[in-house]
Amino acid sequence: MNFQKIYNKTLNETLYKGKHGSGLTIYVLPKLQHSKSYATFATKYGSIDNEFIIPDEATITKVPDGIAHFLEHKLFEQPGGGNAFDDYSKTGASANAYTSFNKTAYLFSCTDKFYENLEILLSFVSKPYFTDENVAKEQGIIGQEIRMYDDDPNWRVFFNLLEGLYVNHPIKKDIAGTTETISHIDKEILYKCYETFYNPSNMILLACGSVEPEKVAEIVDKYVTPSTAKNISRHYPNEPNTVNKKEVIQELSVASPIFLIGFKDDDVGYDGTLLLKKDVLTSILLEMLFGKSSVLYNELYEKGLINDTFDISFECDKDYAYSNLGGESANPKLVHEIILNSLSKMEITEADFERCKKMQYGQFLRMWNSVDSLSHSFVSNIFKNVDVFEFSDICQSITFDEVLTRFKRHFTKENCVISIVKPYEVK
Repeated sequence: MNFQKIYNKTLNETLYKGKHGSGLTIYVLPKLQHSKSYATFATKYGSIDNEFIIPDEATITKVPDGIAHFLEHKLFEQPGGGNAFDDYSKTGASANAYTSFNKTAYLFSCTDKFYENLEILLSFVSKPYFTDENVAKEQGIIGQEIRMYDDDPNWRVFFNLLEGLYVNHPIKKDIAGTTETISHIDKEILYKCYETFYNPSNMILLACGSVEPEKVAEIVDKYVTPSTAKNISRHYPNEPNTVNKKEVIQELSVASPIFLIGFKDDDVGYDGTLLLKKDVLTSILLEMLFGKSSVLYNELYEKGLINDTFDISFECDKDYAYSNLGGESANPKLVHEIILNSLSKMEITEADFERCKKMQYGQFLRMWNSVDSLSHSFVSNIFKNVDVFEFSDICQSITFDEVLTRFKRHFTKENCVISIVKPYEVK
């Protein structure tokens, strides 16, 4: 197969992109000076993809919540009781997998035997093995995992926030599903979802480190078979711009209350360059408003209302986006009140804008020194039709006026929700 060579002068980095005969898109990012190499085999299939039309069918297929995560677990299992982790242990590689809202990824990192590890990766992901017995066994294992996360305060404060922000969108549902929903999963449903979403045309392979494009392609030839490309039609319920609940409070076994404040984004429905620009712009704005060098952060910190656990982030995809900030606080409701009151009188200066823009650009440059961080970011962006190489130009092009416009639209009292997990009250 032929690779397109893409060179970025600003970063002095070269990316190789190729389309395999199976429909799989392959990306190779050589980092020859690094001792570690990294590979990710990922499908555009996550926890929110529970309603879809299978190619060549006319009706919507609905599957139980948690099935993408269930598939991730099951693919490691092999006939005869073996497990892909056993194969990795023989090569010394560090392997893992994860399911998010919009993707499932299988990955490994290693310092040698990269191509041997790549064969393991492509082999087990390409050969599903489901039986009634191993599905029933996995239901028990994942059920325990779900119950564990039900008692995890950081997990609960996050999903309680999403429950408050979203009325209908499946992003509000736990990625692993519930013990009730996974009880309806059987091998037939697993094979149906696998055949729909694990089609090579819906997947990507990223190799990063001391790797050669041609050798990667040779191994793909051995394990990924040609397949007819499938146009998967995903169906999501209509989501209003309004939030679901302004406040969500839960009591758990915690020493001190933890909280998250979220701002629902009503500017959705697109991906690619525009989505990347919104991501960069909002991240700059979050740093200006609530970053550790901001006036508001230092005011809250000096009053003892927040501590070093306080963090900020912006998450976005084509159909959803939200900002969130929070951490530990003895009085999260007061923090919430101060933040909302500050929004109407907050002064945003051009000097802060330039400083925070440089900070975002610096973080982007540092990412290229870590094959782990780079690979994770790269895969996330590919499924959003985002070209990471565009970051430099987009970051430099963002203006102060655009930040002001975004501030007025996104950070409002109307689209704000607070989630609190607090200690049990003594009765």
